[in-house]
Amino acid sequence: MKKVLITVVIPVYKCCGALREIYDRLNKTLSLITDKFEIIFVNDASPDNSWEIIKELANLDNRVKGIKLSKNFGQHYAITAGLDFVQGEWVVVMDCDLQDKPEEIIKLYNKAKEGYDIVFGRRINRKDNFFKKMSSKLFYIIFNYFTDNNLDCSSANFSIVNIKVIDVMKKFKEQNRFYYIFLNYVGFNKTYIEIEHSERKEGKSSYSLKKLLKLALDIIISYSNKPLRISIIFGFIMSFLSFLYGLFIVLKYFLYKITIPGWTSLIVSLFFIGGLILSNLGILGIYIGKIFNEVKGRPLYIIEEIIL
Repeated sequence: MKKVLITVVIPVYKCCGALREIYDRLNKTLSLITDKFEIIFVNDASPDNSWEIIKELANLDNRVKGIKLSKNFGQHYAITAGLDFVQGEWVVVMDCDLQDKPEEIIKLYNKAKEGYDIVFGRRINRKDNFFKKMSSKLFYIIFNYFTDNNLDCSSANFSIVNIKVIDVMKKFKEQNRFYYIFLNYVGFNKTYIEIEHSERKEGKSSYSLKKLLKLALDIIISYSNKPLRISIIFGFIMSFLSFLYGLFIVLKYFLYKITIPGWTSLIVSLFFIGGLILSNLGILGIYIGKIFNEVKGRPLYIIEEIIL
């Protein structure tokens, strides 16, 4: 059996119309580097006929592999499934909507040969709509603040990675997955290069504002305890201000013999402090919920059918 040089992992969801073009362009591009490559399509329970097309491509070319998940687990779980079956010395992860241009893999590979273990593609001129650009930028601003990181919002999953890095990442068993963040966490020798970014040719992004907010919350809770520290600090600040206000009232009474009814301010303060306590308990409850999900130890994904 020939040793595989490059494996391309592609999570697939609602992009059946682009799969044949992805294969054709990958075949032409990778053939310029080597004939020892493989393409792994991971069907994340796509509601269209993506799986039928993947099987068709696998029948035409034995370098095409297919993994069908039993339900929609999400993009980063689909990537995890693909990574568990890679055989290549180098691994490329890219999206299925052709915004990641297959031709740019040559740039990534040539840069990796200079001695880098991870090479990210930096999308200088993103061909996304205004909402997608701004939501992505906002996501990384919030994430970087809460996790004390400095991740580049112009980069994403599109990258080439040495298999030794992938072997380390396979040891990560936490339920909340984010491929790009994992790559930044593991260390190794990494760099960025500028790549061309294309407009979406198939479907639309599955990340609505609601999903983006949920993803941001999950990742922040998984990678940082800063929200807990902020709630503690805020609680101490409120206690200190309350103490100062109480001292002011006492001094006013003894110095000026002024009694302050304070019924309204008392009720408002009680509601405010009560709301603060409940919100802090809610933050704590979210962390406990995440711990509960982790200790259950459920599989990260379930495979219904596989073509290798």
